[in-house]
Amino acid sequence: MPMPEYETLKRLVAEAEDDVNKAIGGNKAAGTRVRKKMQEIKAAAQDVRKKILEGRDAEPDVSPAPAQPSPQ
Repeated sequence: MPMPEYETLKRLVAEAEDDVNKAIGGNKAAGTRVRKKMQEIKAAAQDVRKKILEGRDAEPDVSPAPAQPSPQ
């Protein structure tokens, strides 16, 4: 099942690529756009993190049974 939060994160990273290359080349306006996009990426990453934790917390605790000592 696809996770929309993760898809959003991937889209934001892809959108930043051109401006990152321009910023590396010295384009100051592109650097400003990259910094703004990085803030959006940070928020999107936090959303993914929250969603993962929600999924983990919603699952029943399926811990492996403790190891039994072998009979000797």
